[in-house]
Amino acid sequence: MNKLLFQDKLIFVVYFIIVAGYGYYIYRRKKKAVMDTHDFFLAEGSLTWWAIGASLIASNISAEQFIGMSGNGFTIGVAVAAYEWIAAIALIIVAVFFMPVYLKNKIFTMPQFLKTRYNETVALIMAIFWLFLYVFVNLTSILYLGAVAINNLVGGSENNFHLIIIALSVFAIFITLGGMKVIGFTDVIQVSVLIIGGLATTYVALTVVSKEFGYGESALEGFNQLLKNAPDHFQMIFSKPDANSTQQQVTNYLTIPGLLSYAAGIWIINLNYWGCNQYITQRALGADLKTARKGILFAGFIKLVMPIIVMLPGIAAYVLYQKGLLQNEMMAHSKNGMVVSDNAYSAILGYLPNGLIGLSLAALTAAIVASLAGKANSISTIFTLDIYKKYIKRDATETKMVWTGRIAILAAMIVSILLTWKDSLNIGGEGGFTFIQKYTGFISPGVFAMFILGMFWKRTTGAAAVAGVIVGFLLSVVFNVYAASWFGPDTWFYTAYKNADGIYEIPFHVCMGLAFGFTMLVMILMSLTGPKINPKAFALDKSMFKLQPGILAMIVITLLIISLLYVRFW
Repeated sequence: MNKLLFQDKLIFVVYFIIVAGYGYYIYRRKKKAVMDTHDFFLAEGSLTWWAIGASLIASNISAEQFIGMSGNGFTIGVAVAAYEWIAAIALIIVAVFFMPVYLKNKIFTMPQFLKTRYNETVALIMAIFWLFLYVFVNLTSILYLGAVAINNLVGGSENNFHLIIIALSVFAIFITLGGMKVIGFTDVIQVSVLIIGGLATTYVALTVVSKEFGYGESALEGFNQLLKNAPDHFQMIFSKPDANSTQQQVTNYLTIPGLLSYAAGIWIINLNYWGCNQYITQRALGADLKTARKGILFAGFIKLVMPIIVMLPGIAAYVLYQKGLLQNEMMAHSKNGMVVSDNAYSAILGYLPNGLIGLSLAALTAAIVASLAGKANSISTIFTLDIYKKYIKRDATETKMVWTGRIAILAAMIVSILLTWKDSLNIGGEGGFTFIQKYTGFISPGVFAMFILGMFWKRTTGAAAVAGVIVGFLLSVVFNVYAASWFGPDTWFYTAYKNADGIYEIPFHVCMGLAFGFTMLVMILMSLTGPKINPKAFALDKSMFKLQPGILAMIVITLLIISLLYVRFW
């Protein structure tokens, strides 16, 4: 592993000064407005479409993608790109169908949506759910994986790890305390650094592969060598395992179960994440419909290229590992003598020349800090607007709520630091990307069913919504943890496979699809006992979903690119 030299440190310091300085400039320019809740939490009306799109990506792409998805690239390959490419289609759906509903009904938070459409009970239950999820799963995992990645890059000692945790937290807090306006505009810089640094890392990874196979420093030839030496890593759709399948093939299928992923699971993950998630939708809720749509679709374009940045380095690490290189790097911090797939990205960073190491360090830091700041702001928004203002201090002034939001940010970051310090949640053992997807998946089916029926079926009742979120969670637990032992490994509606520990497991995408389907059924049956039109149903009309030519062109281009990618790698 190369050590950080002066030029690396200089590049990183320049990055820090630019982001911090620009953030402070935005804060000072809008200081008066930052004491207004809509401006602090939503940056209402001030984010441009490109700032919204960049902020969406900066908040979405973090250590779980750089480290976790690169790790999946090492073990699984291009199939993991489905998360990014299907996300681009999900963003189209959100831009066309979800945003008009939110903006017409002046929705600022997801609990507010639930209160407006259903009742206070549903809103409170979900506000608490989201706060726990954001703090104990998302915020903590982002901080842990980010600290691991940067620590591997700068030496790997435990003392460094703890210092990095604190430094990342302080940097994120500094940006977050300025409100959504500061986050949104600094995210433009963050995502630029993220993409430039990420592409540089991918380029170096491909040239290293090319050189190791005797073809000189050619990124194109490096990619050809990946195709030649890891053909199984360029398969989008996995076949159902049989008696002749290897354990790795079974493990891959458990993670992304072929066409069954596309039947339900991966759509639920993406539509729930991009359309029913305070952390994401918050960026667009303060804009007008045209600006929000363009920003969301712009984010979709960027999602198309993200696998190049976060997946290809993992496949490159796999090919180099199979050739006998990176043995020590891939075994670093192993607790059971097995390869640690999450080491793939940092192993590739070891090949970077000095100067580019500093740029990649800045890219990683940008991704981590942007996600931490966005998540912390969402925690602050939900706590302040949906709990503090409604149940603790109904007469709180604008200034009081902004300061309460800032205190909530500090509290959330302190909790995440404590949980990350000794990896109390065993994020390292689960594998970063899988950890987030799996545990978010416990509530995704119920939440998505509640949102989709609430938006587009006027008969859905509040009682059905409460039942939906509870049933969805319980069914997710049953299918993920107990079903294979209760009902056997093979039934008419699922097949379980032995995981690496010899325990029968149902692919979690299938679990999500089953939980979602049964939850929808419960909610529909309950709602049929109520009035034909719920008094709290949203008023919808065709004009809400009308698309302007420019928006339509962006959608068509995105769909054509995705079609070509799937034709190539099917």
